[in-house]
Amino acid sequence: MTGRVLVAGVGNIFLGDDGFGVEVAKRLATAGLPSWVQVADYGISGMHLAYDLADSYETAILVDTAQRGEEPGTLTVIEADRPGPPAEGRLFDAHGMQPDVVLGVLDMLGAASARVLVVGCEPASLDYGMELSEPVAAAVGEAVQAVIRLIAEIGADAAIAASSSGEGALYVPRHTR
Repeated sequence: MTGRVLVAGVGNIFLGDDGFGVEVAKRLATAGLPSWVQVADYGISGMHLAYDLADSYETAILVDTAQRGEEPGTLTVIEADRPGPPAEGRLFDAHGMQPDVVLGVLDMLGAASARVLVVGCEPASLDYGMELSEPVAAAVGEAVQAVIRLIAEIGADAAIAASSSGEGALYVPRHTR
């Protein structure tokens, strides 16, 4: 059986391009993904995301802005490093998303084996406002396709592992949207 996958849209919709992950999650929620994939909009709720990641997900795909010095709208897919526990006194901010803290507490919450991928988009503006900039808005559809490809790869890897272990083949639908 394929391990469960969580696709988490994160970001603050009131800070321009920071709403990118939320918009991608919104579009993916209607994409007809396999039953072993859950899509959720976490916004700025890091504590909620950390607890959900500890709920037996094999892989998490976080969708967010990622400032990496590229042209606005540029997408990157990276496998996130798992930092150690947060420094003493550095706990969750109930009003913000702190990906480093979220990933740092996963071991404490029992999610030590979860693989975390990040689909990031270079923002043009993180100023107050509820609209995505033109280059980031144009990247939303491409990000949806990137997440669908990642899910297909995860499913194909699981099918190969199952067939080589004698568990039988697993049907993995290929999305072409």
